[in-house]
Amino acid sequence: MPQPDIPFSDASALRDYAEKTARIVPGLHDLQTMAALLVAERAPDTANVLVIGAGGGGGMELKALAEAHPQWQFVGVDPSQPMLDLAAAALGPLAERAQLHLGYTDTAPTGPFDAATCLLTMHFVAIEERRSTLKEIHRRLKPGAPFVMAHLSFPQASEERELWLSRYAAFAIASGVEPENAHKAAATIGSTLPLLGPEQEEELLQEAGFTNVRLFYVGMAFRGWVAQA
Repeated sequence: MPQPDIPFSDASALRDYAEKTARIVPGLHDLQTMAALLVAERAPDTANVLVIGAGGGGGMELKALAEAHPQWQFVGVDPSQPMLDLAAAALGPLAERAQLHLGYTDTAPTGPFDAATCLLTMHFVAIEERRSTLKEIHRRLKPGAPFVMAHLSFPQASEERELWLSRYAAFAIASGVEPENAHKAAATIGSTLPLLGPEQEEELLQEAGFTNVRLFYVGMAFRGWVAQA
């Protein structure tokens, strides 16, 4: 979900969102597979999973998790109704196992949940709101429950920041994105998103109460962590 200029209210744009995301997130489908595996390490066979930003990619994350584990149930949270509508359509018959909630984490059901995921969403959330969002996720999890999170995160020192943004654009171009669009997206990301370095991300997780914070995924400008409540 790293393209902040996508018009989320435009249904035709949303239908293309999954394909566009796969072109700019290295190993996107493998990332989803890894998320399911990491959740399954500690969650029961009949887990109830909280999915933050559930409409992202038109419901790709929800669908991947649901297909990987047929007995899991889900609560998907997203502030965009069009995104949730696309997620429901993508799920098809799997939608009966997902409760889709319009809103934010602090208005989601309190659980407690056996696990939570948040893929390609947190880089859109302002820093102070990110702190409170992580705390609200932690509050909804059972003790020891896994939390999997992945999004844009790279060193934020000036020179390194520009280098990583250029690498983001280079990967997108290599994946078939028009160069002008790739460079425009990188510039927009650099000027508008509240990005943090990996060390800051881990500090926020720990501040929210998570333990055993471990990096499991690095894909150019993207990072992913698994932690326990």
